[in-house]
Amino acid sequence: MPDTTTSAITNELLTLVPRAEGKQSMKDFKSDQEVRWCPGCGDYAVLAAVQGFMPQLGLAKENIVFVSGIGCSSRFPYYMNTYGMHSIHGRAPAIATGLATSRRDLSVWVVTGDGDALSIGGNHLIHALRRNVNLKILLFNNRIYGLTKGQYSPTSEVGKITKSTPMGSLDAPFNPVSLAIGAEASFVARTVDSDRKHLTEVLRQAAEHPGTALVEIYQNCNIFNDGAFEVLKDKDQAAEAVIRLEHGQPIRFGADGAKGVVRNRATGDLEVVAVTPENEADVLVHDAHAASPTTAFALSRLADADTLHHTPIGVLRSVERPVYDTLMSDQLDAAVERHGKGDLSAMLAGGDTWTVVG
Repeated sequence: MPDTTTSAITNELLTLVPRAEGKQSMKDFKSDQEVRWCPGCGDYAVLAAVQGFMPQLGLAKENIVFVSGIGCSSRFPYYMNTYGMHSIHGRAPAIATGLATSRRDLSVWVVTGDGDALSIGGNHLIHALRRNVNLKILLFNNRIYGLTKGQYSPTSEVGKITKSTPMGSLDAPFNPVSLAIGAEASFVARTVDSDRKHLTEVLRQAAEHPGTALVEIYQNCNIFNDGAFEVLKDKDQAAEAVIRLEHGQPIRFGADGAKGVVRNRATGDLEVVAVTPENEADVLVHDAHAASPTTAFALSRLADADTLHHTPIGVLRSVERPVYDTLMSDQLDAAVERHGKGDLSAMLAGGDTWTVVG
C-alpha cells in the first residue's frame, strides 16, 4: 500500500529531530526490561513491529519519546530503548502535547488503549487531534478492559457479556476512526496487530505526517476477549471482510476484487456491491488526501460493529493543515521580536496580583 504522494511530503518538523550516528537495527530499540504481557497477547506483535520500524526513521533514539497512560499497552515505554514516560490514566495526549510543543527536537509517540483513550482520556484525545499537535498516537483497541480483568470498554459491542455487564452491555460503542475524523484529525488510519507488513507501512506514513497522526490498531486480548478480530485475520473470512484502502486505487475487495464500494445516488451513502461491467465505473477511487472528510467518515462507518464485515484498513485520511507546534513557535518568536524577552519575575509581581492580609 505505498503512497508516493504522502511519502513525498517534506516533514519540516521531522528534520528538527537529530539524526542517528551510524546505522541502527531493531536491537538498538530493545530495552533491557523483561516484557511482561500475557503469553499470546497481541501487544507483542505491535512491539516487535515498532522496534523493527524505528531504525527506518534514522533518528537519534535519545530524541524519541514514548508516552503512555494506564492499561496493558501502557507498559510499552519500558520496552523501548528510548526516553519514555508511563503517565496517568487518560492523560498521555495532554502530557505529550506539552512535551512536543516545548521540545520540537523530539519525535513524540503516544501509546494508549481503547479504555485509556476513549473513556477517562476522551477529552484529551479529541483536543490533541483538533489542535494538530505533532504527535503520533497508537491506539490499541482490543474492545475490552484487560488490565482490570475483563470489563466492557468504550469500544465493546452492544450486548457484550463481561464481568461488569453480566446481562450484556447497553452502551453503543465508539468507532475510534469515526471519532478521530469528526475531531478534525489530519491523519487517521487503521491496521491489525498480526499483519506486520501492513502495520509497518501505516507506521511509516504516520511518522512522515506533519501533525497529529492517529493509528487504531486492532489488537487481540487472548485472555479476556480472544478472537474479537478473527474474521479479519482468518484467511478465508478476511477476503470478504477486509477492505484494504490504497490511495489512488479503486476500493475493491473479495475474491478477485469481486466486490466494490460505491456511492448510493439516492441517499449519498456508501454501500458495498458486487462489481459488474455495468457498475464498475461507479466504484470509488480512494482519495486519502481529499480536503473534505465526508467520504473518509462514510468509509469509517461501513464496518458492522458486531460482525466486522466490510472493515476498511489502511490510511483513511491524510491531509495537510497548520501544525500547532509551529504556530505556537511563530507566535513566541513574534512576541520576542516585538517586545523583547520577557521577565518572569516582573510578570509574577505585576499589576494583576493581590496581597492577601488577615
